Formats: sequence, structure tokens, C-alpha cells
Amino acid sequence: MENEWSNVTSSAGHLKVSRRAFLATPALARSAPAQPAPRPNILLILADDLGYGDLGCYGQKRIQTPHIDRLAASGIRFTQAYAGSTVCAPSRCCLMTGLHTGHATVRGNKKPEVGLKPSEITVASLLKQAGYRTALFGKWGLGGPGNGSVPTARGFDHFFGFYDQQHAHNSYPGHIWDGTVEKQLPENWFNRKKTFVPDLFAARAIEFLKAPDPRPFFLYFATTIPHANNELGAIQPNGMDSPDDGPYASENWPAVEKSFAATITRLDTQVGQLVDTLKAQGLYENTLILFSSDNGPHREGNHDVNFFSSSGPLRGLKRDLYEGGIRVPMIATWKARIAPQQVIDTPWAFWDFLPTAAALAGVNAPPNLDGVSIAPLLLGQGKPQRSHFYWEFHERGFQQAVRRGDWKLVRQAPKFELELFNLAEDVGETRNLAAQYPKIVAELEKLFRQRTDSPDFPVRPA
Repeated sequence: MENEWSNVTSSAGHLKVSRRAFLATPALARSAPAQPAPRPNILLILADDLGYGDLGCYGQKRIQTPHIDRLAASGIRFTQAYAGSTVCAPSRCCLMTGLHTGHATVRGNKKPEVGLKPSEITVASLLKQAGYRTALFGKWGLGGPGNGSVPTARGFDHFFGFYDQQHAHNSYPGHIWDGTVEKQLPENWFNRKKTFVPDLFAARAIEFLKAPDPRPFFLYFATTIPHANNELGAIQPNGMDSPDDGPYASENWPAVEKSFAATITRLDTQVGQLVDTLKAQGLYENTLILFSSDNGPHREGNHDVNFFSSSGPLRGLKRDLYEGGIRVPMIATWKARIAPQQVIDTPWAFWDFLPTAAALAGVNAPPNLDGVSIAPLLLGQGKPQRSHFYWEFHERGFQQAVRRGDWKLVRQAPKFELELFNLAEDVGETRNLAAQYPKIVAELEKLFRQRTDSPDFPVRPA
């Protein structure tokens, strides 16, 4: 007899109705109606420029991340999860729309901001239509008042944070957006550093979780930690203008590295607070928690990406299409449905999030997406079927990467030569095998052409 949690996800993207086990007579069991499993709450936590190697559960030795490490132990730690892009805005576009950067509206960081089209369906708009309450606290990056692409017009009931990445470069801003209202922070005027806004994002997220509401929720906690300039002079809990480096104050490290580590540990504490709030509110059991980063680690603001081995065993960093720029930490936990202590190497990418959320919410995803539902993978019921993964990047010339199976083809600045790697044997992408396998190169290069042109991001040679 199947137990209560024997659901599987159908190929149409809906949750099949489960058959409950009844401690009753056979006749009563046959007459009882089948009940659908409850739709999960979804908490998506997205760090900003956090590297594959910046967390303890991914091999970090010096930065303390105990709450995130416990989160990984309580569910799945993915070792081959991919961001939507190698910089902020396009990565978030892939996450919200289910399209990769060969089809997405936003394919790069650009000023003025490129916004989503009014007709585009986002994860938030889809879930809101399905009866979810929705909120985004942190960084949006997909337009603003100038083009009408604000979060509250794209499916979010609540928004508090930054519209664009330029504004988000200052973790002590003079103002922040509360919905479409500009909230002033005079304590940060004239270069004073009193209110560290990632703390405000966490406070608003906790407030949202505590609000009495029987509807399931989608909470997108898009913090700006540890993005460049968020670590410099960061974290003044007592309102002082001197940095609080927390457990690293006495380390013989450069000041920027101490405060970089302190912000990551600060984020770790906030993750612990969010989980504790879910438990206190009785929401933890049926909440899918996803934790990831929008791209690889940065080397901005005088931060040395090698100081903490932020890319781990991977080559490259932010703005690269090598693995270090796009492979990111990804953790999934759901007390009611996901078994703990799992490490899974099946690849998946940000554009899979929308169809996955749709499947778990029991609604249809839009047609013609690049993403596929990984709900079966989360629930231990099978691996997704797909052709390939694709990325393009429009800074420093037109750069592309494609992965099919273990093979990855890259056309990367500054040389723009075709490089072929076998990731199963060479995760560090140190051996270019293009000369040995010209047929594979030709096959993968054909996939480079399965894209559409964008007027906002025209293809320009190096």
C-alpha cells in the first residue's frame, strides 16, 4: 500500500493525486476519496556573487556557514547546478522566466535597464494566479519605473529592495524602494553607514513569514551579500561607522577579506533566522527551501577571489563562461518530501525553476520554455530529460557556451577560440580537446545557432 507521500509528477507537469493509507476496513479504504498532497510553500534564497567554494558544505575551510551547511545536510546538495548567466541581471531573468540567455529578454547588465515585457509570465505571476501570496525582498534587476517592469507589476504582492544592479552596488543607500514608494534612509546620507540594507531585507522576510495567511507563499529573498561594496566597511550593528568583522576581527587577513567573510557569515545567520521562523510558524514541514547564488564569485572592491578559493575546483569567476562563472552552490530541502543527506550530480539550471514551481503548485507552465521540471529529481522519482544547456554573454565581445552530457564547448574572451572540455574527467577545464574531437565540436557548435537575436543585445564581434 502506498503511503501519503507517494506522489509523482506527471509528464504534463501536474502533481498526480496521491493515494493515502487508511487504518480502516478494506471497504472503507476503497470508498474514501483520494486527496491531493498539499501544495508547498516556496522559499528561494539567492546570494549575490557567492562562489561555488564559499560555503562550508562545498569545501570552504575558513568562512563559517553552519546554518547553510545544516540546510544542505537536511536535504540535497547539488554539485552541478548552473546559474542563468555569469552576471546578475540575465541570471535573474532566466530564474524568473524559464528561458536561457539565447531566448531571454534580459541578456546582460545594461544601463538604462532592460525590463521584462508586459506579456512575459514570471514565476511570481504564475504562482500568484494559482493562489499563492508572493513577495520579493532584495534585488530585482529586471527593470524599474522607467519601463514599467517593477516587481509589483510582474507578480509580486510585496517588494522591498533595489530595482537595478547599479543601485544595489551600495549596501548603505540613501533610499530604498518599498513597492513603488521611495523610502528615504537619511541615516545613510552624506556617506554615513548606519543601516546595512541586507539586514532590512531579512527583517521584512521574517515579517512576511509571520503574517497570518492560510494561502501558500512564494518568498524570493534576493539578498545583495556578498556582492562587491557590500563587504567594504560593512555591518555596523551598533550604528557605528567602523566595520564589525564578527568572528574574523582578530584574523591576520586583509581588511576587505575579513569583512567579505563577515558578510557571508551574516547571511548564514539570516538563513538560520528564516528557518527558525518557518519552524515557529508551523510552516517548515511543507516549505521547499532553495538556496543558490546568481553567478560565480567576483574580484571587485579589492577582493581577491583566490584568498578563500571562492571558485573551489573550478576555472573562472564572474563574467566567465567557464564553470567558475556559472556553476553555483544549490541546496534544496523540504522536510515533508525530500530525504536528507543527499548529494546529487545531475545538472540543472536556473531556467528549470519556473516549470518546477509550476509542477509543484499543480498548474501548467507556459509553452516553449527552455527549462524542464526537476520536481521528479527533487522527490527521488527520476531525472529530467533535456537536449543541452546554453549560455551567451555580451560583454567583451559575444561569448557562448553549451553543455551536452559531459561535453562542454566554450567560445570565451579574450581568444574566442573553440575550446572543448570533458567535465567528467576535467572539471577544472584545463585540457582543450577540440583538436582531438572535431566531430563533437561541430555538433555542439550547431547548438550555438539555436538562439534568437535580440535588439537590446545585438551580436557584436570582439
